[in-house]
Amino acid sequence: MNSNNPFFKTKSFKENDDVVTHDAVIIDRNETMTVSGTINKSFLMLILLIASAAITWSMANPIVFAIGGAIVGFILVLIAVFKPQYSGFLAPGYAIFEGLFIGGISAIFEVMHPGIVIQAVSCTFVTFMVCFGLYKYEIVKVTEKFKSVVFAATLAIATYYLFSWLLSMFTSFQPVHYGNSMMSIGISAFVIVIAALNLFLDFDQIEKGVQQKMPKYMEWYGAMGLMITLVWLYIEFLRLLSKLNRK
Repeated sequence: MNSNNPFFKTKSFKENDDVVTHDAVIIDRNETMTVSGTINKSFLMLILLIASAAITWSMANPIVFAIGGAIVGFILVLIAVFKPQYSGFLAPGYAIFEGLFIGGISAIFEVMHPGIVIQAVSCTFVTFMVCFGLYKYEIVKVTEKFKSVVFAATLAIATYYLFSWLLSMFTSFQPVHYGNSMMSIGISAFVIVIAALNLFLDFDQIEKGVQQKMPKYMEWYGAMGLMITLVWLYIEFLRLLSKLNRK
């Protein structure tokens, strides 16, 4: 099964007529991925993320824990990409460490712009529900062309962010998206749209995983992919709302 979602773009999915395999491990079809199982694990990860976010939220200087959480969370994602069979341990760990990052970043933005966090949370939740509804009722269909466009746009954004960050560290270059100009606001709005479109890829990959009877641990993997997109979406809403407040 091919996917253009960066997190799901692995060789994890293999199937033949009788059994489903992953890295030469035979999986009983009675122990396969389900939608309800993925949803339950997604909720559990959300609870863990919120609980750990509350820790850094209440700290006087949360930036150290926020940076540490972001680094460890990124490492866990990389491990999961190559070793998805360990997702049962990696996914909860990612939720906990990413929660430290989210809590610290949210606390900083809240000090600068009181009320911005609840606005960003609300925007993220509404966006998720709208995208889920559009996918469920097949108003938006995830075709191969759709996947290719979203993947290309996501890769372009990641490349732009990376080079902008490196240039700003070693030169006097100031990326356009750092300010609160109309162009910067437009870039943030575009990134939010692409992040939201990635939700459709997540929904599609989870559904296909269930249809193809993927191993049970792929529920954690699917929930982790969904959580990555939601965290990205939330951060981008924080950035956009911050720019609008400064404007």
